[in-house]
Amino acid sequence: MPPSASPPPQVDPSLIDLDDLELRIDELRARYRAATPFPHIVLDDVVGPDAIAAVYAELDEMSNDGWNSYLHVNERKYSNTDPDAWGPTVRAVAAAFASERFIAWLSDLTGFDDLQPDPSLDGGGLHRSYRNGFLNVHADFTAHHKVATWRRRINLLLYLNPGWQADWGGELELWGPDMARCEGTVEPIGNRMLLFTTNETSFHGHPDPLRFPEGIPRQSLALYFFGEEDDPVTHSTDYRARPDDGARRFGIYLDKKALAAYDVVKRRFKLSDAAINRIVRPFSRRDR
Repeated sequence: MPPSASPPPQVDPSLIDLDDLELRIDELRARYRAATPFPHIVLDDVVGPDAIAAVYAELDEMSNDGWNSYLHVNERKYSNTDPDAWGPTVRAVAAAFASERFIAWLSDLTGFDDLQPDPSLDGGGLHRSYRNGFLNVHADFTAHHKVATWRRRINLLLYLNPGWQADWGGELELWGPDMARCEGTVEPIGNRMLLFTTNETSFHGHPDPLRFPEGIPRQSLALYFFGEEDDPVTHSTDYRARPDDGARRFGIYLDKKALAAYDVVKRRFKLSDAAINRIVRPFSRRDR
């Protein structure tokens, strides 16, 4: 008889209380799949109190050096896709979300049984936006830029904004597939996790300029999960104008087309945003 498979490694309960998430799976699954305008769920206080306090302290000590810049018509933000530059608790939390046990729970929640974490953090990692930063409404790119058979399935956003106040702005807007109206918002409260199914019509963003105090960033950890397909549909990020965006819609559309060409280059040469940032950084104005 072959030996029985060993159980997956346990996740430190001080990082994520998976026992609680697993006990509540029937309720959470029903909430996730019934949510509109696309399947999603918001869960608070997912990371343990000591761990989240350590995460905040590590982020406070983390400089802006080496971050990727996204400064164009459709967004103004920064990302860090180098876990070696993260603090140990941030790395541990990200690893917990990539664990076999968490992914098994995530598959049960969402109905996707082939989910895989992305160690390359294609489009993910730590995200920062400062005062007047924004991210226009969009549906995310659909396929991994380096692994040809990976189709994007699930977004995980863990908000890392202690002390967030409503007048700071930055709520994530959730829009319907026809972009007729905003159908919900998610406040970026510290230690709040948003999970949602990502496809060609899962439109979301925080398009209004942030009103965060000077020097205090809107921060999140973004992790994406992929599934296997022989020939996944390949679309670049699809930015959309809101009904009241007026003349801005022309800039949004033209910038989207330019970014689609950028996406083709990334996919053709299997480049990361970090690699491209290293190439263009000497020619770019630093904007912090």
